[in-house]
Amino acid sequence: MHVYKKIDAWEQRELGEVATSFEYGLNASSKEYDGENKYIRITDIDENSHLFNQKNLTSPDFVLINSDNYLLEKGDILFARTGASVGKSYCYEERDGRVYYAGFLIRAKIKKKYDAKFIFQNTLTNRYNNFIQITSQRSGQPGINAQEYAGFDIHTPQLEEQQKIGMFFKQLDDTIALHQRKLEALKLMKKGFLQQIFPKKGEKVPRLRFANFPDEWEQRKLEEVANRYDNLRIPVTSSKRIKGSTPYYGANGIQDYVEGFTHEGEFILVAEDGANDVQNYPVQYVYGKVWVNNHAHVLQAKVNISDNKFLMNTIQVLNIQPLLVGGGRAKLNSDVMMKLPVKLPIYDEQQKIGTFFKRINNTITFYQTKVDKLKIIKRTYLKNMFI
Repeated sequence: MHVYKKIDAWEQRELGEVATSFEYGLNASSKEYDGENKYIRITDIDENSHLFNQKNLTSPDFVLINSDNYLLEKGDILFARTGASVGKSYCYEERDGRVYYAGFLIRAKIKKKYDAKFIFQNTLTNRYNNFIQITSQRSGQPGINAQEYAGFDIHTPQLEEQQKIGMFFKQLDDTIALHQRKLEALKLMKKGFLQQIFPKKGEKVPRLRFANFPDEWEQRKLEEVANRYDNLRIPVTSSKRIKGSTPYYGANGIQDYVEGFTHEGEFILVAEDGANDVQNYPVQYVYGKVWVNNHAHVLQAKVNISDNKFLMNTIQVLNIQPLLVGGGRAKLNSDVMMKLPVKLPIYDEQQKIGTFFKRINNTITFYQTKVDKLKIIKRTYLKNMFI
């Protein structure tokens, strides 16, 4: 005898049917945080995690007496209604405290018979992104009003299943956020060490250094301590690349994996043009077989004069932005780069510093990889667990 378990079909609803109301936020500017009343604006919602970024807290510049209708409560979801971030969403967490929401946000108050976490996860799916892209089209700035948000279709299972799915994604989001915080802390720690271990402008010794290295640092031109191997670079369009295991580097890092290589050994790659961040200019250390296109300069430290790992970090602390030429795709010319002034200690100290930062970079890469993998896992689950 076979026993068949009935599987309940998911029901299609519009977002307006699962919410009691859609309300616009407080029309007030922000002021310095008063220690109690927090103010969330579009820019305070993290682009990646969709959490309330509380690094630079503010309060509403408004008399808050009789303004409790603008306070967020459990079960509230916010939607950005205008501008480049239209569609960005946030689900209120009680741990976020006493939060008022601003006027360019719309609040949906989710009914008690639906799980707000489950409804919120629907706003992170590709189907939602497609809805935003189509619905937000305007003759001017993109935007979506409350009535249009209310028309977004959602498929819902029974409440118990919603809660299980919502909690599953909540735990996954918390894990991603935990590793992201560790990653940010490591990057901040590295930045602090870079400021202390390399001499300031006009100084000949750093404020922090390894023991038994009392000598002053020397200033040299980059061309005196490194060779350039741009002549070996070969750009290959994506359609003509042969898939393989060799990392294919551009201005901002690995773009692909290919067969063959252009360089083998220990090198430093410095963006030539197309840098994605001209303030934190892309400089990276590579080792082994690599393929480099014509958007990254290739340097190698001169033997027994400079250490590659050290040199990568000393270039990173330089302010390269003023040296760039060109318009939208700013370029670092090779002759300008090779004249860059760099400060160096004796070779043994360079090696210690280079190894120290390599360990930090390895740890940063470890956590970055974990975050990236978790995000891929989440995207896969979102694709397969929602209709």
